[in-house]
Amino acid sequence: MTTNTAHAVHQIARPTGFPTAADFTYASFPVPLPGPGTALVENLLLSVDPYHRGMMDGGEGGFELNTPLEGRSVGRVLASRDPELREGDLVFHRAGWRTHALVTLGVDGTRKLRGHDGVPLEAYLSILGGTGLTAYAALTRTAALRSGEDLFVSAAAGGVGTATGHIARLLGARRIIGSAGSAAKVRHLTGTLGFDAAFDYHDGPVGEQLAQAAPDGIDVYVDNVGGDHLEGAIDSLREYGRVAWVGAISTYHGDRSPAAPRNLFEVVHKSLRLEEVLVRNHTNLQDELEDFLVPHLRSGRVGTDTTVVQGFEGTVEAFLGMLRGDNLGKMLVRIGA
Repeated sequence: MTTNTAHAVHQIARPTGFPTAADFTYASFPVPLPGPGTALVENLLLSVDPYHRGMMDGGEGGFELNTPLEGRSVGRVLASRDPELREGDLVFHRAGWRTHALVTLGVDGTRKLRGHDGVPLEAYLSILGGTGLTAYAALTRTAALRSGEDLFVSAAAGGVGTATGHIARLLGARRIIGSAGSAAKVRHLTGTLGFDAAFDYHDGPVGEQLAQAAPDGIDVYVDNVGGDHLEGAIDSLREYGRVAWVGAISTYHGDRSPAAPRNLFEVVHKSLRLEEVLVRNHTNLQDELEDFLVPHLRSGRVGTDTTVVQGFEGTVEAFLGMLRGDNLGKMLVRIGA
C-alpha cells in the first residue's frame, strides 16, 4: 500500500442469508485532503460488529452498495485543518473499513481519545469502546445490577459478553453465568474470565441448561441472542428481574421478526422488566466508563479480550469469522502500528 493511495471495503451485493466474500470488494482511491474544520486520519484499528449484518440488507439507515462501509475505528491524524486536532493525535470515529478517512470532531461520534497511559490501543474499540459502553449501560442503567445479584449473559465469549462479565464482577455480582457456542469457549469463560458457570447452547435446551447452572434463579439477563435464550431466561428470572436486550444474533441471517417467547406472559406474572439497550443513547457515559475501568486495565484485573486479524486485506474475513463465532472477545483488524 502506497502513501498516496487509500483502500476501502465496498459492499457490492445484498447477502442472502449468511454473507460471503463475493458480497464485497476491495477498492482503491486517492488519499483525500482535509478541508476547513476536518482532519485526515490513517486508521490503525478497525472494528467489525454484529450490527453490520443488519445494515447490509439496505433500507432506511442501511449501507449503500459500492461505497466504503461504515464502522468504528481508531486512527492517527496525518494532517489537520481543525485547530483542536494536531498531527499525531489519536481519534475514535465511525469512518472505518478503509485505510484513510476525513473526520470532523463531534460528527458521527468522532472524538479525540484521552490516551490513558498503560492502556493498549485495542481497549478503545473493545472494553472502552462501543462494546464496553453497551455492557456498562446495560448493567448500570437498563438493568441496574446491584451487588449480590445473579446474572446470565448470552453470547458471553463475544465482545459485549466478555465486557459484561468483567463489569458485572466489578459491580459486585454474586454469580455470573454465560452461554457460548463451543466447549472451548465454555472453558475460556470459566477458566480464564472467571465466570461461575457456563454452558454450550448446542448441548441441549437453553432453558434446561440455565436452570441447572442457576437452580435458584437469576436477577438480571443481558441478552445478545434472543429466541430460545430469552425464553429460557424468562423462566429463570426471579420476581422483579430485569432483561437488558442488546441484540438477537440468532435471527441475523434469516427472519428479522422471530416468534415471541412462549412464556412472554411471565413478564407480567413475575413483574419483570425488559428494555432495549442502544449504545447511541448512552454516549454521555463514555468518560464515566473510562474512569471506572482504566484503573483495572492498568492493574491487569481487566483485559481487553480481543481477537486481532492482521492486515487490512483481512477485514472481510474478520467480519465473516465474527459472524461464525471464530473470535474470543471483540474481533478487530489491525492495519497500522
